[in-house]
Amino acid sequence: MRLTLLTGILAILSLASVRAAEPPNIVLMIADDLAWDDCGPFGNPHVGTPNIDRLAREGMCFDRAFVMASSCSPSRCSIITGRYPHNTDAQELHQPLPKEQVTFVEKLKASGYWTAAAGKWHLGGAVKNRFDVVREANAAGYQLGTGKDAGDKLAFEGAGAAQSGCDQWVPVLRDRPKDKPFFLWLASLDPHRDYQPNTIPTPHRPEDVVVPVELPDTPEVRKDLALYYDEISRLDHFVGAVLDELDRQGVANDTLVLFLSDNGRPFPRFKTTVYDGGVKTPLIARWPGRMPAGARCDSLVSTIDLAPTFLKLAGVQPGPTFQGKDVSPLFRDPTARINDVIIAERNWHDYAARGRSVRSERFRYVKNDDRESNLNPPADAVRSPTFVAMRKLRDEGKLTPEQSTCFFSPRPAEELYDLTADPHELKNLAADPKYAETLVEMRKTLADWQQRTNDVAPDKLSPDEFDRETGDPLPNRVRPRPTKRATAKSASAP
Repeated sequence: MRLTLLTGILAILSLASVRAAEPPNIVLMIADDLAWDDCGPFGNPHVGTPNIDRLAREGMCFDRAFVMASSCSPSRCSIITGRYPHNTDAQELHQPLPKEQVTFVEKLKASGYWTAAAGKWHLGGAVKNRFDVVREANAAGYQLGTGKDAGDKLAFEGAGAAQSGCDQWVPVLRDRPKDKPFFLWLASLDPHRDYQPNTIPTPHRPEDVVVPVELPDTPEVRKDLALYYDEISRLDHFVGAVLDELDRQGVANDTLVLFLSDNGRPFPRFKTTVYDGGVKTPLIARWPGRMPAGARCDSLVSTIDLAPTFLKLAGVQPGPTFQGKDVSPLFRDPTARINDVIIAERNWHDYAARGRSVRSERFRYVKNDDRESNLNPPADAVRSPTFVAMRKLRDEGKLTPEQSTCFFSPRPAEELYDLTADPHELKNLAADPKYAETLVEMRKTLADWQQRTNDVAPDKLSPDEFDRETGDPLPNRVRPRPTKRATAKSASAP
C-alpha cells in the first residue's frame, strides 16, 4: 500500500516537473496611449474596465513598470527588441525598425513557437517576417455597426463610431495550430486620438471623470476625458474576449498573459514626456498556478525586460543584443529587487525633442537637451479640445502653475523630483542644496548609462513637422520618415 502511494506521489511530482519545464504560451496585449492610472486596478474606479480588473484579480499588478519612450512606435520597437530606443535605429516616431535588428519573436519562432500579430502595426515592414502571421488593422481600423458578430467584435450603437483595431484578436487565437506553443502580439488602436461620441453603449459622463491636477477642470476637458474613457472601455471588451477564448480552448493555465500600454494618456504633460505620466505603464501579468493571484509588485520593471523574460521562460538564451533583464523571478517573489533604476528617453515625436530621465524608487532626474522648446503634447493632442481650452486660459492668464508647465520655455536644464512627496512631479528640487548629493548621484548614473549604451546627442535635432500652437502640419513634413541610424554599437549592458 505504501509502495503504491509512494509510486503515485512520484508520478505526480514527475508530471509536475515535466509541466514546469514546458514553455508557456504567451499573449501580449498592448493598449495605445492608456495612462497607467486610468483603469480600475491602478486607482481609477470611474473607468469601466471589468475585464482588466479581472486580469488583475487573477494575476499580478506591477506598480512601478515603465516604457522606455513615451511615444508609440519607439516604445514598441524597444519592447520587441529588448533595447533602448536609441539602440534600435528607430528612436523617432514612425521610423521603421531596420531588418538588422534582432527581436525576441524570431527566436521564439526558431524554438518551435507559432507567432502572430494582430491589430495596430507600428514597427515597419522589414520585421513582419518575424511572425508566422500578421493581421494588420487597415489604415482606418474598421467601422463598428450594430449587434455582435460571432462574439469577435463588439459593435456599438450610434453614428460616428470609432475604430478599435482589435477585430482579429480572437480570430487569430482561434486559428493557431494546436500542436505548438504560441506567442501573440495583440495591439489595439484604443484609446488613441481622435475621439468620437457613442463608441460604447453607455458612455462615461463628463461629471464622473477624474481631472488630473495638470489639466484645468473645464467642461471641454471633462468631455474630452470622458470620450477617452469610452475608448478604454471598448478596449477592455476585447481584453475580456481574449481571456474568454483562452478559457474556451482550455489553455488559460498554460498561458502567460500580459497587458500594458505603449505610453501615457494623449493629453498635455503626459504622452511624449519622461515623467511618470508619460512612461509609467499599467503592466499586469497573469499565469495561473505560476504566479500568485491578486498580487502587487512594486519592484522597478522596464519593458525592455520583457524580451529576455519571454525567452528565458521559453528556454531560449537571449543573446548579447538584449539589454533588459529577466524579471521572471518577480512572478514567484514580487518583493524581489532586480533593477535599481529605470532610464527613459524623449526623442522626436512631431516636434524637435531630446531628453533623458533616471527613475529610482523615490526620485526622478530629468536632463533636458532641448531646453529652448516648450513641452508640447503630440500634434493630435495640440488639436484637441483640451489644449484649445488650455491655450485660451493661458492667454487670459487663468492657468495655475501646475497647468502651465507645458508652455514654459526655456525649460530647466535639469529637473529632480521626490516622488514620495510630489507624485505629480511639479516641484523641481534640482537647485535645492538638501538634494545636492542625490542630484550628483543621478547625474553619474545617467552619464554612465549614456557611455555604456553610446547615447550620443546628434549635431542637430530633427525639426518640428507641426505647428506648436495649432497642430497643423508644416510644409517640411516627411512621410514615410527615414530610419535614424544610431551611432550606438550593439550593447548587452542594461
